[in-house]
Amino acid sequence: MKSLNKEILRLALPSILANITVPIVGMVDVAVAGHIGSDGFATVAAFIGSISVGSMLFDLLYWNFAFLRVGTGGLTAQALGRSDMKECGLLLARALLLALGLAALTLAVQWPFTKLAFLAVDCSPEVKTLALKYFFIRIWAAPATLSLMSFRGWFIGMQDSMSSMMTDLVINVTNIIASIILSLGVGEWQGLGFPGIALGTVIAQYSGLLYACVRTLVKYRSIVFKGLKRDELAASFKGSGMKAFMSMNGDIFVRSICFTAIYIGVTVISARYGDLMLASTTIMMKLLMIFSFFTDGFAYAGEALTGRFIGAKNLLMTRKSVKYVFAWSMSIVLIFMALYHFGGEPLLALMSSDTAVNEACREFLPWLVLMPLIGCPAFTWDGIYLGATASTGVRNAMLAACAAFFCFWCAGIRLLEAKSGLSQDSAEFQTLAIHILMGAYFAHLLARTLVMSLQYKKEVLRRHFRDSL
Repeated sequence: MKSLNKEILRLALPSILANITVPIVGMVDVAVAGHIGSDGFATVAAFIGSISVGSMLFDLLYWNFAFLRVGTGGLTAQALGRSDMKECGLLLARALLLALGLAALTLAVQWPFTKLAFLAVDCSPEVKTLALKYFFIRIWAAPATLSLMSFRGWFIGMQDSMSSMMTDLVINVTNIIASIILSLGVGEWQGLGFPGIALGTVIAQYSGLLYACVRTLVKYRSIVFKGLKRDELAASFKGSGMKAFMSMNGDIFVRSICFTAIYIGVTVISARYGDLMLASTTIMMKLLMIFSFFTDGFAYAGEALTGRFIGAKNLLMTRKSVKYVFAWSMSIVLIFMALYHFGGEPLLALMSSDTAVNEACREFLPWLVLMPLIGCPAFTWDGIYLGATASTGVRNAMLAACAAFFCFWCAGIRLLEAKSGLSQDSAEFQTLAIHILMGAYFAHLLARTLVMSLQYKKEVLRRHFRDSL
């Protein structure tokens, strides 16, 4: 099936190229914070930790709206498989309208949200002050950020990974350049310091939204939107299409809450053990995510192809797509295990010039090597399930993953407290606690893989091809 392999690569490679820049942006933000240096108010660890906490606040907000991307992608791919171009256009319109409404709500609740968030987040006063400064600048990108979620899902559903890649490249390259210039300055201008990191992100998000709008109008105006009328557009927000859209998104919303709980849990828990452990965990999670963004390229290909072939009612090609996507995604596991093993130290040096932070991070480098092997199946299954709009299966997997994460953490830390005989303020106890936290994160990946593997026939195949099995 050379043609299927070519199609997978056509869809996956642009996503991978774009995704490569995503962790680079995160690493640049952390690296810029790590190189600003102490200003008499906060240490380097506090600057890095504040980026983590500030980003966590946006994760807490935006991951709950992830259905704007994942719901739009699967439904659009299936509509494309049925050759229903009008429905493809209506799906983008629904998603964008919903995105703008949610953005308005986000801006309206920004102040009470931060008050509630910091009731749960235990961090130093320096980290809190810097994180709030970061948050209240970056929050003004909400309309662009949520709209871009809709565009990304729609591009994937339309099998147009090139448009998605170009949008992400515009965002991420702009983000890197703007954040560096605005924070560190250029020439004789000294820059804005720490606030420049957040402002660079705002500029990048609106740049990406402008590009996505122009790209969509130029490429799809005649083949998707030409026949759409205003009354059809208005009716689509009240009919069965909107009902199906919101029904699927209910399950995806639960999935997003579970994701949020896990990733916020990592930040909140690590913040309990001081700025140094928070900074170390922040860097480790950024490095762990490098591999996931490569695997996500094949997950997006699986989402697009599975959705298209299910829409076309082609069981044979659906099964082959799943098989071939897994073969491609698993093929890069050994490459990244070797990269993390031999390249861990240089990666740390890129992230921070602070000796104390780098020394603390070295203790956790072995976790990097395990990430590809354990994470790959979970990420790949996600794409396949979302393309099949198997939202119930995705929801169930994430509920199990969330339970696995918190059960592992609670059991592990209780055992450490009872058996170690170490003071909770000691460096050794704090290091062991972060090891348990890393173990809990990997436990959630295993749970996702197991549940989705067991549910595949029921949730993906039987749901759409009951009469053909």
